[in-house]
Amino acid sequence: MYLREAKMKNVACIGSGNMGAALMKGIGKMVGPENIGFTDVDTSKAKAVAASLGAKVFTSNSEAIEQSDLAFLAVKPQILKNVLEEIKMAVKARHSSEGAANGGRPLTLISMAAGWSIAEIQSSLGVNVPVARIMPNTPVYISQGVIILAASPELPMERIAELEKILSGAGMVDRLEETYMNAITGLSGSGPAYVYVFIEALADGGVRAGLPRDKALRYAAQTVMGAAAMAVESGKHLGELKDMVTSPGGTAIAGITALENCAFRAAAINAVEAAWRRAAELG
Repeated sequence: MYLREAKMKNVACIGSGNMGAALMKGIGKMVGPENIGFTDVDTSKAKAVAASLGAKVFTSNSEAIEQSDLAFLAVKPQILKNVLEEIKMAVKARHSSEGAANGGRPLTLISMAAGWSIAEIQSSLGVNVPVARIMPNTPVYISQGVIILAASPELPMERIAELEKILSGAGMVDRLEETYMNAITGLSGSGPAYVYVFIEALADGGVRAGLPRDKALRYAAQTVMGAAAMAVESGKHLGELKDMVTSPGGTAIAGITALENCAFRAAAINAVEAAWRRAAELG
């Protein structure tokens, strides 16, 4: 059943890459896929993604702006400037008419581009249109994502709440001040990549110890998933959970020692910091 009380039901996704497609899959559960439309410089790609979700395709980015309540900017930071220039006139028209072109519904832009601040987006458009920044991660594709949201002052609380409900179809939604968005990019936005590398490494260790590859991958992934669920649901400190596994002189403490000898914690911290700094550079 779709979110009947949601007023913002016409959704455009400018860009049909992995993240945009994954997020729209979750949002489609809330508003109905028929209310979602894609646009992309690669029209065939947009058509393929739309067909897979039961969504539609807009003929241009300007048409997407004209016909949507929510317009997601799901493009790479390096090309966002060009997209903003392309949609500038349509955004100004929608903003000045207070959504008259779409049944009186105002337009809200939602940017997924790392590094681009709300103020920079509004400045590029030449109008203080309501803008939200979000940083989702790829598990939104299975409705298990983390989606952090920051909103401009022009976005009323009622519409922020509606947006949060719509996004909840893709995972956990949390609101945070915009100043944290680059840090979020380094942690949860980029984090799945670090976890996949870790799972693959665990599986490689299992293979080295004699396990078949398919079994090792399955066991490693389930181990990480189960441990993450315990971290979230148990309410216990991570050190306490670790101690539950590491008996004196046992196997787990031997493994942890090997990780510490390779500066495992420092490597994880450095990965988040490097991604955080890169997000700032992309602005």
